[in-house]
Amino acid sequence: MNQVFCQSCGMPITEDSIFGTEINGHKSVDYCIYCYEGGAFKQPNLTVAEMIEICVPYMVEDGMEKEEALSILQKTMPFLKRWRDEEELMQPIFKTLDGFTFTGISTRTNNANESKPNGKIPMMWSKYYGQGVAAKIPNQLDSKETVALYSDYESDVTGDYDFSIGAMVKHGEKIPDGLVVKTVPASHYAVFTTKVGKITDIVQMAWLDIWKWFETTGVRRTYSGDFELYDERCSDPGHSQVDIYIAIQR
Repeated sequence: MNQVFCQSCGMPITEDSIFGTEINGHKSVDYCIYCYEGGAFKQPNLTVAEMIEICVPYMVEDGMEKEEALSILQKTMPFLKRWRDEEELMQPIFKTLDGFTFTGISTRTNNANESKPNGKIPMMWSKYYGQGVAAKIPNQLDSKETVALYSDYESDVTGDYDFSIGAMVKHGEKIPDGLVVKTVPASHYAVFTTKVGKITDIVQMAWLDIWKWFETTGVRRTYSGDFELYDERCSDPGHSQVDIYIAIQR
């Protein structure tokens, strides 16, 4: 199963009853029932700014500060299908990589929790840089690369997974306290390259395209280990580019 968001309001669609309907009665693959029914938008003249105003109170009701909700929606909503420029989804290239060993810090989370204000991933990045974790990782293959690893999936995008930040290493022996070792198997990957921009924005936007790409192509993920690769192109956080590797069946 792939993560599905309404491509009008951005709401996660977690069950079939939330999907909108087409004119023939079939469920829409893009929109929720609150935005779309019978093959048409319920508020056809709505602007993206007006949709953001509608959505903010719901996010506040879920515990998010108004300013934070507004900031997130302003960054993400223009990239949803209903509002974005008529351009194709980001298209991957395909690579096969040998397995590798990873060392870094790790936590357990899921996508539902990460959509809330108290998500663990931003705190992990703060910990990684604030505590100088990179300098504590021995035997790095490339000290200029940082890896954000998604592994140990419980099931699919709806289940828990380990999120880790660190580096690929030659071997994982004698690691310092507080670090973990992960072994990622050899795999075929769909590799998505983000646009160039502010690092906190481009990765988030890329994941929206990635989920949509898998939803529309039928390519199946293996959930054996996915990762974001931050290299020399990320030296300027305001002008960065990231590669995202998604393990796929072949």
